[in-house]
Order: sequence, then C-alpha cells, then structure tokens
Amino acid sequence: MTVGPLGRLGAWTASHVRLVVVAWAFLAVGLGLFAPWAEHALSGAGWEASGSESVAAREEIDRAFGGQGAYALMVVVHGDGDLEPTLARVSAILGADERVAGVSETQLSQDGRTAIVQGGAAASPTEMVRAATDLKGEIAAAGEGGVTASLTGAPGMWSDFNEANKSAMLKSELISWPVTLAILVLAFGSLVAAGLPLLLTILGLTASAGSLFLVSQVFDVSIWAMNFALMFALALGIDYALFIVARFRGAHFGSDLSTREAVAVTMDTAGKAVLFSGITVLISLSAVMLVPSPAFRSMSLGIMLSVAFVLLAALTLLPAVLAWLGDRVDRLALPWVHAGEHRSPVFARWAERLWRRPWAFGLAATAILVALALPALGLETGMPSIKVVPEKDGSRAGYVQVQEAFGPGAPGTLQVVAPAARAEALEERLAADIGIAAVTPARVSGETALVLATPAADPSDPAVGATIERLRSALPSDVLVGGAAAENHDLEEALSSRTLVVFGVILVLGFLLLLVALQAPVIAAVGVVTNLLATAAAFGVAKLIFQDGRLESVLGFESQGFLNAWGPVFFFAMIFAIAMDYTVFLLSSAKEHFDRSGDPREAMVGGVAHSGRVIFAAAGVMVAVFFTFALSGPLPPKEMGVILGVAVLLDAMLVRLVLMPVLLRLLGSAAWAQPRWLERVLPAVRFGHS
Repeated sequence: MTVGPLGRLGAWTASHVRLVVVAWAFLAVGLGLFAPWAEHALSGAGWEASGSESVAAREEIDRAFGGQGAYALMVVVHGDGDLEPTLARVSAILGADERVAGVSETQLSQDGRTAIVQGGAAASPTEMVRAATDLKGEIAAAGEGGVTASLTGAPGMWSDFNEANKSAMLKSELISWPVTLAILVLAFGSLVAAGLPLLLTILGLTASAGSLFLVSQVFDVSIWAMNFALMFALALGIDYALFIVARFRGAHFGSDLSTREAVAVTMDTAGKAVLFSGITVLISLSAVMLVPSPAFRSMSLGIMLSVAFVLLAALTLLPAVLAWLGDRVDRLALPWVHAGEHRSPVFARWAERLWRRPWAFGLAATAILVALALPALGLETGMPSIKVVPEKDGSRAGYVQVQEAFGPGAPGTLQVVAPAARAEALEERLAADIGIAAVTPARVSGETALVLATPAADPSDPAVGATIERLRSALPSDVLVGGAAAENHDLEEALSSRTLVVFGVILVLGFLLLLVALQAPVIAAVGVVTNLLATAAAFGVAKLIFQDGRLESVLGFESQGFLNAWGPVFFFAMIFAIAMDYTVFLLSSAKEHFDRSGDPREAMVGGVAHSGRVIFAAAGVMVAVFFTFALSGPLPPKEMGVILGVAVLLDAMLVRLVLMPVLLRLLGSAAWAQPRWLERVLPAVRFGHS
C-alpha cells in the first residue's frame, strides 16, 4: 500500500501513540495554565479605524485637554431632587481612580434635572473600558433620593455591550453542548466515537485561549476574539473529527486493513481534505486583516489560532487516538452503529435520484437561493446604535437621559480641534452648518482650541455621517473632527472601503486553493461560485430579518433599520470559510472516485454517498450551535447566529447536497478536465491511495 505524506504522518502517529499523546498533554497543560486569565487580559475596545482623522483628533484632545477625548468617562446624574450630593460622590469616585486624568466641570441642563460630569482618560481606550467596568457599579450606587447616576459614553457603552455579549455567549454555549453531543451520538451511533470530536474541540479551546492570553501581553486583543474562537473551535473541531472518524471506521471495519494501515489510508484521504479545508479557512479569515481596525484584526487572529490548533490536533492527535482505540472506537454503540459506515445507502439513493433528474432539482435549488439572495441588493449597514445595549444597562439609561436633556444628537457630540487662532472662525462655521444643532464656545489650551458641536440627529442617523463629511470638506486641513460619532463613522468608512477588496481576496485565494486541491479549474470555479450564491442568500435573509424587522417579536430584538457595519466583511469571511469546508469534503471524495474509475457518474454518486452523511451531520451540529446564539439577548449575537446558521443550512442542504451534485452530473468529465499546461504548473495532489 502506497500513501502520500499525510498518510505517512498518520502511520507514524499510529506507531508513536504515547509520544503524540504526551506531547499534546504538555501543550494543552502548558497553554491551559494561562487560559483562565485570558478573559481578564483581553480588551473591550479597539473599535476604531487606525490612522483615521477621528483617532488623531482624540489623541490631540487627550494631550491638550486632560484626556477629554472620546474615551473620557461620562457620568449622567438625573432626577428631580438635589443633584449636588450625587455629583460630589461621583466626582470623588472618578478622581480617586488613577486611570482618570481629572474631572471636568459639570454641564447642567436648562431644567436643572440632568447634569453631565466627565473623567478624563489617563490610559488607553482599552484601559478606559476596563475602568468603566470597574467603576459603573460604584457610580450607580452613588445615586439616592430619586437621583440616579449612570456611566455612559463610549467606555460605558462598550463595557455594557461586551458584558452582555459575554453573558449571551456563555448561555448559548451551555445550550449548544448537550445538543451537539446528542447530534454526534445519532450521527456516529457510538458514545466513544461521538466523544472524539468533543475531545478535539476542548483541546483547541484550551490551547487557543492560552495563546490569546500570551498574545494579549504584547498587543491589545478584543474580548470578541475569544468568543469567536470558542465558537469556531467547536464548529470546525466537530467538522474535522466527523470526517476523519467516519473515514477511519469505513477503512477499519470495511476492509482487511490493519489499524495502522486504516489510519494511514484515512489521513491520506480524509486527512488531506481536512488540511485543505483548514488552510482555506485560515486564508479566508486572514483577509479580514486588511481592515485597519485593532478589534477586527484581533478577532481574526483569535479565530485563526483556534483553527490552527484544531487542525493540528486533527492531523496528529486524532489519528493517534484512533490507532489506540482500534475496534473500541465503536464501544457503547447504538444498534445501527455499523450501518453504512463506508458508503451511506440513503445518500447513494439520493445521488441516483439527482443523476436521473438533474434539471428539476437543480433549477428548484437555484430558484430558492436566488429568491433569498435578491433582498441582499438592498442591504444597508451602519455602526451599532444604542439599541445593541440592553435597556436595563446604565449606559443606555444615561444615553436616553442625555438626549432628553440636551437634544437627540448630544450623545454623539463632535469634538473639533484646531489651532487656537482659528477658534472664532471655527465656531461660526460650525454654527452655520445645517446638521449642527448647538455649538459650545471654544476652550483653549496653549495653541490648541477645542469646540464641541452637537449634531441635530441621533448619532446612528446617516445624516450625522453626512455632516461629518461636509465639515471635513469645508474646514482647513489642520482642523480635525473627532468624537465618538466621528470614530464610528470613520470605522464604517474603513469597512466600506475594504469590503470589495476583502471579498476579492477571499474569492481569488479560495479558487486557487481549490484548484491546487482538485487539479481542475472548472470544478474549482464552480465551487467558488456556488459558495458565493449561498453567502448571498444568507445576507438576503439577514436583510429581511434585521433591516426590515421581520421576526422581531419571535427573536426578541429591536431592529436598527440596518445590519451592523462589520457584518458584510466579517460574516462573509466566516460563511465562505465554512462553505469551503463542505466544498472540500464533497469534491475531494468525488475526485477520489473519479481518479479511481474515470466515470463521472461514479464520481458524483460515490462522492455524495461517502461524504453526504458527514456533511449532513456536521451541518446539523453547526446549525444547532449557531442558532443557539440567535436566542441570546443582545442584537450582535443574534445577527451572528442567524446569519451563520442560515448560511450553513442553505449551503449544506441546497448547495452541497443538491446543486453541486447536479452540476457534477451536467458537467460530466469536463468538470475534472486539466489542461496540459496547468498539469505542469500545479503540484500533484491525489485523494486516493494505491
């Protein structure tokens, strides 16, 4: 029996089980020691466009005006009683924290019922979000006698936002684990086999969490990096283990091969598909690094770390454990454990039906996907409004109180910094703008002036973005427009400007990787195009639900009238990565059959029969995991859960198990054609063994 490099690696791990297990134990324990501290080391900030005008304005304001930039701590004191005692306690709390540079003068509303006091930022945005988390409880307790104190502003909002999402993630994970185990038991029919994907996942989670802690000692890493890493480690760990374990059981129980040989064959076929799938996922996520935002880059890094560890464990530890288990992989089995282990009769019959009636099934699947994708043409995006924060949280209460007292645009007050000589002219220009409701007289520090301009509209209204752009076009180049609303606007612009670039990079690199894996340009292009169709359909559903407000009462959210701005870039990368996962599983199996038989029918039917059950089970697990996030409280986890869950459902059920087999039927041998010049350029890759 001749196998390739991955097959030889599998054989080596099967012969050195103890060494592999001990090495992984050291790795898991070594990194696992840091895992409990990861959550506390990760940051809640980073939602900014690096190098933007608003970031430059914040840095200049913090330098010249005692940290009164966008990440100053804003406390709103509100009530019908005497505000002074509460204001005094709030000022004392802020002044006692070393992260606060100083306490500003109180801004009082005309009716005297609302006052704002700010603590200047003496630390980085990340530390100011931590400060908000540490102080908001004490500040809330400072209110008395019908007077409340609420910490709001950018640090307060991000603190509440991150805590709500963390709670939602934990709740979703608690629900998803038992559901996942139940699906795995049904898929494998054996408790031992079902436990292997969970083993792989736990190792990936532990190693990636510990790694994120170490990385956070050098760079700011968003807390969302760990949330997404946990989710992806669970989803992909199960995917990879399903494919490898299912193939091992087929090779071990369905032939006369020894355990070591069965492991080698498994890794030469399924292992190779997992390797290409993992590389595709890493490439897709690396494209998000093109967005100039610390939060985005660290989230992408977190997911990539989890995928890398899961992939490494799937290619080394899992085959070693399978070799050690041997026949025992089917211990604690259900009655149907040996049914269709190597070739599913159910999916073979389904493939035969598709072969006989390709046009009927193909057109029906395409019509559904296109109908769902069309609404995506009207998709609009925006930075998250205060609606993403739970109503009970202090930052939202303070936000509403500021709006009621000082106007709808007050929470997004623009901070315009300029040379002191321009102060008077700047005030006049700002007051004359149709988008500005009020202008505060300039404060001067040395040679720098700061003017506060309150927009006429809510900070999440597109009109505020238009006002920012209009002011920047009209004002001299040495005048900087900043503030929290301007930072959100600049990040949204950065995302918009990179969206098509990120899409293009993902599509091109995905095609090239499929081309190397399958050695056939036609089917590689088909794989990318069908992935794109499933992704567009998922975004069409997202538009109907989150922009148009369909299912608001069912899912329990308040529509913002748009999709959060990070959705198109980040979710596209994630959806495409998952879709490529299933594409590689199906087409690698089909190619293996075509290389062996040269028969397009055997390639299509055999590919579906061998990979269909695994794709179906893996999709079931992923949909269950993602849809549990749709039950979470805040809006962003709902967006993530619904969009990813719908994408996986559509991709697995309509694209991989209907449309792709139909296209293989219609293309015939042309699907696998390889031009001679391409054969000379590409490295030889085969998914079979001899």
